[in-house]
Amino acid sequence: MADLINQEAQIQREYYAQTAQEYEKAHVNQNDEHFFALSFMLSTLDYLEVKSILDVGSGTGRTIKYIKKHRPAIEILGIEPVAELRDIAYTQGISKDELIPGDATNLSFQDNEFDLVCEFGVLHHIKKPEIAVSEMLRVAKKSIFISDNNHLAHGSPLIRLTKYFLHSLGLWKLAHLIKTKGRGFTISKGDGLSYPYTVFDNYEQIEQECQTTHLLSTKQSKINLYRTASHIALLGIK
Repeated sequence: MADLINQEAQIQREYYAQTAQEYEKAHVNQNDEHFFALSFMLSTLDYLEVKSILDVGSGTGRTIKYIKKHRPAIEILGIEPVAELRDIAYTQGISKDELIPGDATNLSFQDNEFDLVCEFGVLHHIKKPEIAVSEMLRVAKKSIFISDNNHLAHGSPLIRLTKYFLHSLGLWKLAHLIKTKGRGFTISKGDGLSYPYTVFDNYEQIEQECQTTHLLSTKQSKINLYRTASHIALLGIK
């Protein structure tokens, strides 16, 4: 299993390495769901009295640049496993002390080392996102912030209803394995390798470690986020 996980992770890293020069054009947009989530996260930093942040899966450093611009007194460190993406960040003024190699599922930091630990669009690329979330919770002293996918709200109304039904019965992963002929993931030109992830899969895990947990739709949705919000931001406060 470990070898399989490593092989799939390597596929995604190679995708980013090969598309690094187009990364910002394809994945960084001031009107996208992650920028909306980042703006919201910024509004919580004073309330939480955050002095340090770890950004997991920084890519070319969008979160690092944004925090340095709007909260220059806060110490922020990013980790990114793909050297080609880090190199682009370095050419844009981010130092090698601010963005380092790292693995979301094995964070090389002490317990409670950062006030806040965040990720933007990373977990749906990880086969076992609960491991990454566990690591985020471990090194976070005050809070974690997640901005990621909710696959249950993707597709036509009939597809969403089918997903909801299968997910409620605990059969969605099996159905997806069958759909993908045993792979359990899909590969697309725009996003590389991804899994059918929903932030709600880790909600109880986060709730157990936090005093309060808050959800926000980062794209247009109806009142029921579970069924209609294609992208979710989650703030867990310890």
